Amino acid sequence: MLDYIKGMDVSSLDEIEQLGAVFFDNGKKKDLLEILKSYGTNYIRIRLWNDPKTVDGKPYGAGNTDYAVALRLAKRTKAEGLKFLLDFHYSDFWADPGKQRKPKAWEGYTVDELEQAVYDFTKEHMLKFIAEGVEPDMVQVGNELSNGLLWPEGQWPKFDNMARFVSAGIRAVKETAPTCKIMIHLDNGGNNALYREWFDNYIKRGEDFDVIGLSYYPFWHGGLQDLENNMNDIAKRFGKELVIAEVSMGHTTEDYASYEKLKPHERKGMATKPALCEKVPFAMTKEGQCEFMKAFLASIEQVPDNMGRGFFYWEPGWLPVAGSGWATEEALEYIKETGPCGNEWANQALFDYDGNALPALQVIKEYQHK
Repeated sequence: MLDYIKGMDVSSLDEIEQLGAVFFDNGKKKDLLEILKSYGTNYIRIRLWNDPKTVDGKPYGAGNTDYAVALRLAKRTKAEGLKFLLDFHYSDFWADPGKQRKPKAWEGYTVDELEQAVYDFTKEHMLKFIAEGVEPDMVQVGNELSNGLLWPEGQWPKFDNMARFVSAGIRAVKETAPTCKIMIHLDNGGNNALYREWFDNYIKRGEDFDVIGLSYYPFWHGGLQDLENNMNDIAKRFGKELVIAEVSMGHTTEDYASYEKLKPHERKGMATKPALCEKVPFAMTKEGQCEFMKAFLASIEQVPDNMGRGFFYWEPGWLPVAGSGWATEEALEYIKETGPCGNEWANQALFDYDGNALPALQVIKEYQHK
């Protein structure tokens, strides 16, 4: 059984530090990973994009997490004595239920060629991380795969192709790192029908794996009771350990425009608009963030047979430093979206806009898994 995970996704860290982000705990400037570890963090999640830049080398932003960046973060993670989850997106930029764009290098591939590309890319990068002394402790084969991956060939409900692509990645992980745990991750953790249909169809077709990962954002994915009901059902139905691979909760609704230094038409603003905040039975304040984390941790605890094995808080340190946003202009052109750009996540962090550790970190530290 997995050790209980108190995890953090810090994939933007390399970029925001270069742009001047600094972090403080009780007024003392410290390294983010050092602070997180002092509050009980034992696992770090790092996303990997295939080639997050234009053909002439201009970055897409949002951490620019290509292999070089992911390796730097992985080395820092292991040096801090923390475990490491590697999150393969199999895309050059964001992969989620709304977009699963094939890497530029894989455009025009047949289904057979895409299956081979997933296997080759996974194996190549696993071997590179291992050679650098930072073998992942867990690997996520794809990111938020609710609507499939590598569209359109692997788009829901093309279950045969979806299973082929995911299984290719799983085989590559098993061949290179036999002790590494393997996660399959969907979004919308309160949607039981989604998880039943997805995994019913995958399991009859695909390679075996270890962990079901769920995203749960209270402003998008229903109430905590919905999450509990889903976890309780799928723990029994599929017999897999469950980890909330992404979660967050806001600590303020105050604007951070002055930090981003963008003109109004250039910034997207926080993802949790007022209408979304109203859906959450916790105030988006420092105190409300603490109360949410207590209730959320209790929800994981009640999964039967001790199958709820922890969480990864999503981007707890993505401060609103000037120059770091969810996409660059080049990225918008690539994903064919209009924007605007800027930081959507700063009010969801576990640090205030100036980089000071927030009380919710103490909640995480004090929480004792039964």
